[in-house]
Amino acid sequence: MRRPGGPNNRGAGGRIVRLGLTVMISPADMMLFAAVVREESFTRAARQLGITKQTISERISKLEERLGVRLLERTTRRVRVTGAGVTYYERCAAIAAQIEEANSEVQQRQAEPVGLLRVSSPVLYGRRYLTPVISEFLTRHPRTQVELVLADRRVHLIEEGLDVGIHIGPLDDSSLVARKLGEGPVHFVASPRFLSKYGTPSARELRSARCIGFSAFETWEAEGVKSRIEPVLTVNDLEFACEAAIAGVGIARVPAILCRDAVRDGRLKVLFGPRPAMLRAIHAVYPSRLNLPAKVRLFVDALATLAEPVLPLQSGSRRKRS
Repeated sequence: MRRPGGPNNRGAGGRIVRLGLTVMISPADMMLFAAVVREESFTRAARQLGITKQTISERISKLEERLGVRLLERTTRRVRVTGAGVTYYERCAAIAAQIEEANSEVQQRQAEPVGLLRVSSPVLYGRRYLTPVISEFLTRHPRTQVELVLADRRVHLIEEGLDVGIHIGPLDDSSLVARKLGEGPVHFVASPRFLSKYGTPSARELRSARCIGFSAFETWEAEGVKSRIEPVLTVNDLEFACEAAIAGVGIARVPAILCRDAVRDGRLKVLFGPRPAMLRAIHAVYPSRLNLPAKVRLFVDALATLAEPVLPLQSGSRRKRS
């Protein structure tokens, strides 16, 4: 019975079957042989591949030894391909083309963003800033999809299978790569109605003022004075805290991006001067710089360039006159 592969018992790819034994041939050596034949020169092939002529000669000799056939006839002036070498070159050239095509495809996918990008963000930041960023990103890169997870909790990127996260506040995970997007100012605010009823407190009077907080006891700092407060209203949502301050419930400590409009139109007033109560750093974080997918790199670039900057507050009384 005739063995598969013809007279030379040649299997698929670089496998040579001889007397029931399989001899594995390195695809790298097959590509090297194809380069020599294509260039018709050991010297030119060595220059193209970035290795020495001696290395190529030794590897071709070992290849012929393993195959048990002469592929090239060498002379001092040229290289001639044998009959067996011509047949073998056709197979090697085809394999080399497939490998180059696979490499090119992977590199192209790395250069061109494709596939699903999973992004996490705090709810407020996501609502206020990410819609135009994501819209522009999807328009520029139509082969991508974005899944946005809005959550006011600590998000574990790797465990939850996320690609990029927006983190506000101190960074607490050194394993993540972080790119700073800006700083978010936080202010003490109260409504004119509240201030008219209770008066405008000094920094030292803050401890006895009616406040809106996020836990039963908090420490606030204003103008260098730290105060332990007991809120008259405790909530777990920044937007509710801001609305409660507008309604006259008490003094709230909220991000500028949340209270900007209310300060501008006079529904809220900033306490203790224009200087923020604190600045909270805003970062884009992602797992690794190593072999960073294009979709991650380009989305982080988009965040840095397209997200609206977090500007200082400007009250209605400070508007420029037209």
